[in-house]
Amino acid sequence: MGATLYTHPSGTGTSFRVWAPNASQVYVSGLFNGWYGTSAPLASEGNGNWSLDVRNLGHGAHYRYVLDTVNGQEWKNDPRAKDITNSIGDSIVHDPSLFPWSGSFSTPNWNEMVIYEMHIGTFYDNPGSAVGTFDRAIQKLDYLADLGINVIELMPICEFPGDYSWGYNYAHPFTVESSYGGVWGLKNFIQEAHDRGIAVLIDVLYNHWGPNDLDMWRFDGWGLSTYGGIYFYNDWRAVTAWGDTRPDYGRGEVRQYIRDNALYWLEECRADGLRWDSTVNIRTQNNGFGGDLPDGWSLMQWVNNEIDWFQGWKISIAEDLWSNEWITKDTGVGGAGFDSQWDSDFVHPVRNEIVIPDDNNRNMYALRDAIYHYYNGDAFQRVIYTESHDEVANGRSRVPEEIWPGNAGSWYSKKRSTLGGVLVMTSPGIPMIFQGQELLEDEYFRDDDPLDWNKLNLYGGIHDMYRDLIRLRRNWYNNTRGLKGQGVNVHHVNNNDKVIAFHRWDQGGGGDDVIVVVNLRDRSYNSYNLGFPHGGTWRVRFNSDWNGYDSSFGNHPSWDVQANSGTKDGMPYNGNLSIGPYTAVILSQ
Repeated sequence: MGATLYTHPSGTGTSFRVWAPNASQVYVSGLFNGWYGTSAPLASEGNGNWSLDVRNLGHGAHYRYVLDTVNGQEWKNDPRAKDITNSIGDSIVHDPSLFPWSGSFSTPNWNEMVIYEMHIGTFYDNPGSAVGTFDRAIQKLDYLADLGINVIELMPICEFPGDYSWGYNYAHPFTVESSYGGVWGLKNFIQEAHDRGIAVLIDVLYNHWGPNDLDMWRFDGWGLSTYGGIYFYNDWRAVTAWGDTRPDYGRGEVRQYIRDNALYWLEECRADGLRWDSTVNIRTQNNGFGGDLPDGWSLMQWVNNEIDWFQGWKISIAEDLWSNEWITKDTGVGGAGFDSQWDSDFVHPVRNEIVIPDDNNRNMYALRDAIYHYYNGDAFQRVIYTESHDEVANGRSRVPEEIWPGNAGSWYSKKRSTLGGVLVMTSPGIPMIFQGQELLEDEYFRDDDPLDWNKLNLYGGIHDMYRDLIRLRRNWYNNTRGLKGQGVNVHHVNNNDKVIAFHRWDQGGGGDDVIVVVNLRDRSYNSYNLGFPHGGTWRVRFNSDWNGYDSSFGNHPSWDVQANSGTKDGMPYNGNLSIGPYTAVILSQ
């Protein structure tokens, strides 16, 4: 389907094939025939598909379909176009063999991933200039590699109206936003990321499309009432918060379209995984409050099975936010088959407890439950974070800004927001940060407001703290392997003094067992007694109160701990720790 280049003994050209079951005739038009609408008719295959081979037509040719419909003659872009001039422009024939891929790349294991959510349009750009591009973002890949990031999750990059958008209104699901650099820009970005050991995930939109500049809308002229025709439901099931454009998951051709789209990003574009936006609006009609859509559930199962079969080493992540363990259960037992899902049972309690201004009102048991939360007994079936594009917009701000509105650079904001970062990097799950979080970015997310990279100089120490945390999370120094493991035991919860401690491990033993201690009260403790799983010396690997992270930090001396025999917190050994106010300490042997 779409425009496919061919080579025959008789010559080369482009084969056009399109689904338009209600059109009485379909033509293809372009520069090759002077944009004469009816000189190149496609032949009906008798099953709703139309096809034509055009000789001597190759890469870069502009074209559109012309359809004879009940509403008259209509010009439409190819729903499967791989390249386009802009959202209301022309489709472009694309030859994927021309991109010079090089080298090989292995997607990180789930337990090794550290994700950086990125919006290409605002990641690296100058205020008042044109929108950010893939080429501009490439200039910061070395920075991200040094930070320790090994996975970039791109917010939607498909063609949308205009140049500025979050991306969740895309009109052409197989094309890449032209203002970002198009499909060539995307492939180059992925190649450059892979060259630096960084995987790339793509945020895909299957709960709705458009609603503007949507050539698929009544593509062949047909549609019931006010609904959108062959690609969409034509009844109450079409209705979403973003327009009446929910795809018809029960129609074979639409299911195939979505399946092919998912595999396109993974196969031809060599992305390393997908993040599915709002899967609750694929499986239900109204964000979880309306009727179930069984066809949507079976679609997710089928596409995930196809990904597992053809690209099984790549990850499929759901944003469902209903704490539904069936999202990440295997399809063989009735689950949707996702590998992981964004975890609302982590982000909301953690943000709440670090934002609350009064220490006495913090609920350390809520933090305990957030740390413990698993899906199906697997720590890495959840993605954990304190900031994402949704959590720092839609009436909410960045965590430092929420801690002290108008004073995000305050001591309190720096201390407590970074405790959220500690919990993200040390709790069980796949950790994720949002672009600029490591710079103490304070602005709520907008598609026309780029990151302020001057903050890297202003808050370079905060950046260094995130770098150190990420390196510990990835066990760069071979002494914190437990942070990549399944094991967790929240063995100490002191709701009066606002201290929580937990043990992380993979196989256990030296270089593996990790103890994380978090003090969420504005006071220090000089001899705080805690349980430890083993005796001997526990080395301080990280102290968030170090004044190298910020000159206003107190540099409270958190010395190595000697654990001696004596039961404490259900553990056989105990030791005394010194810890500063609003501080986290990470120890291992």
